[in-house]
Amino acid sequence: MVKKCILVVEKKKVRNYRPIARSCSRCGGGAHVVDMHTSFSFCCFPFYFKSWKAIICTFCGVILKSYNA
Repeated sequence: MVKKCILVVEKKKVRNYRPIARSCSRCGGGAHVVDMHTSFSFCCFPFYFKSWKAIICTFCGVILKSYNA
């Protein structure tokens, strides 16, 4: 019997961030606009990249809004 193991890894990196005049609806903390870069790799070989922006709370880390760059 042959068992197959597929390893797909998702990595998210913050490229740039700027504070904005908005507060989090959950905890009331401050928020930042961040430029994110997401990459997926299959067995150490990257095969998909995506750049996007998001509004993230600096205290609790929740993504308040996300949109394409």
